Amino acid sequence: MKRGLLIIISGPSGVGKGTVRKYFEANKDLNLAYSTSMTTRKPREGEIDGKDYFFVTREQFIQSIQKGELLEYAEFVGNYYGTPLKEVNRLRDEGKNVLLEIEVQGAKQVQEKCPDAISIFIIPPSMEELENRIRGRKSEPEEIVQQRLAKAEKELKLVNQYKYIVCNDDPKLAADLIQTIIYRNIEIEENK
Repeated sequence: MKRGLLIIISGPSGVGKGTVRKYFEANKDLNLAYSTSMTTRKPREGEIDGKDYFFVTREQFIQSIQKGELLEYAEFVGNYYGTPLKEVNRLRDEGKNVLLEIEVQGAKQVQEKCPDAISIFIIPPSMEELENRIRGRKSEPEEIVQQRLAKAEKELKLVNQYKYIVCNDDPKLAADLIQTIIYRNIEIEENK
């Protein structure tokens, strides 16, 4: 059995990574396994521990860093986010194509550790639209909104570090493009 692909989906906060992913993650032909990230932030309404994120304390997260249990991690607006390494390896060894939906800082760490990773950067149609999406959540104070927008401007300058760039003007179309990218890379691996 061939080892599964490692697929990074990244982009600025509010670009719609999760929304786009929901359009294709259930496609059985892609043989995807979503890697659930770990975070120290509090759950948003409707988020489920173990499905959307593993919600842990700051102390638990720091212990995971110290033990080398994370493929990548980053701290953003006072919270840690990271990818448990053991789970990613288990899924890939089972032949699953592992999907990571992670921040730009974490994506860079994964690309350094796993140069075979397929990296996809999702961009917004405009900064104005990105701001509308972030504000539309109505889940964070103005200070955090401003931090997210400032970080997004910096992150958008890093698109050249990714193999593929997809604009999320229409989530269904963006999802179709990402599915095509994944199919193509599965085909390439099968023909090796």
